[in-house]
Amino acid sequence: MTDVAAGSLLVATPALVDPNFVDTVVLLLDVGADGALGVVLNRPSPVLVAEVLAEWRDAVAEPEVLFRGGPVNPDGALAVGRLADVTDVPVGFRRVFADMGVVDLDTPLELLEGSLAGLRIFAGYAGWGTGQVQREVDQGDWYVVPAEVADIFRLDSTDLWRDVLRRQPGELAWHSTRPLDPELN
Repeated sequence: MTDVAAGSLLVATPALVDPNFVDTVVLLLDVGADGALGVVLNRPSPVLVAEVLAEWRDAVAEPEVLFRGGPVNPDGALAVGRLADVTDVPVGFRRVFADMGVVDLDTPLELLEGSLAGLRIFAGYAGWGTGQVQREVDQGDWYVVPAEVADIFRLDSTDLWRDVLRRQPGELAWHSTRPLDPELN
């Protein structure tokens, strides 16, 4: 298990029945005394980025759709980007881990041009109050595992939940093979 920290993933356990988070993988972007904030990585929407944020259409990675980042503020947008050069951190970029960070969508695109190797835009986010995410982990709602850059920019996120669990050491990898209804097993 990894500590609950920015740059780690929350992977929903079978115990988590909230429809907002069943079978989700959440990238934590900020964890502090006031709570935690992250985005759901495996919920693409059918809405093209070009339809709602036209100026960013050429900057986003495929698939060029908005992802449903979570139930909080679904009318707002949050972007996660990857630096093209780790030594060149542009205005409007806040590093989270490795070469990954949050991109301020109010930053003029020309200030970021050539600085990003990838960008994903999320409608809404997942948020937790002070100590809430740790309580949910302690009660068995989430597995906490390290993130990999490839998790964020997968072309097809359908099997992300299983693939993230499958690469974990020990018994945690076994959970990737659980049937949808264990009672039928």
